[in-house]
Amino acid sequence: MSKVFIHATVTLDGFMADLDGGVDWMNGFPSAPEDEEVVERVIQQLGAVVGGANKTQTIEEGEVPYGAMVKVPVYLMTHSAHEPIEMDGVTYTFVVDDIAQAVEAAEQAAGDKWVSLLGGSISRQCLELGLVDEIHLDVVPILLGEGISLFTGLRKRIKLERLETSAFASETHLRYRVLA
Repeated sequence: MSKVFIHATVTLDGFMADLDGGVDWMNGFPSAPEDEEVVERVIQQLGAVVGGANKTQTIEEGEVPYGAMVKVPVYLMTHSAHEPIEMDGVTYTFVVDDIAQAVEAAEQAAGDKWVSLLGGSISRQCLELGLVDEIHLDVVPILLGEGISLFTGLRKRIKLERLETSAFASETHLRYRVLA
């Protein structure tokens, strides 16, 4: 059975991007081989990805999940129908307005592997619907002060159980089970 999880790199103050959507703040931190092993374990388990489509329903450079390191089906939420896009061995399927349908399709495609949820809106919607099994956060040591929050706007309280915490060069890796 597949596991559905939120996977994000965030700042210490909980932002996943700056106000303009930029993530250049993620670069330039020292890392240790153990940091790479944490990320590699996740990548090896990936079977599908659910995220949000951009406004033009295209796949632009810099928008490819996991920097094109994985070749798994990607389901993109949109408000209008669009034919799937095949690019670099990855099929991007557009799902209109039904996040539960997107997650279900991703779970079927993933089989026994994991489904990664990317983006704040997608993550919050799935948490509110009870579709998330775990949350994996890679926290980098920087404070932006303002930006795009991963969880701001969540409309219900979600209890978590800590499964794993590790810290190596500069990142702290947190893994939680969603309880309710």
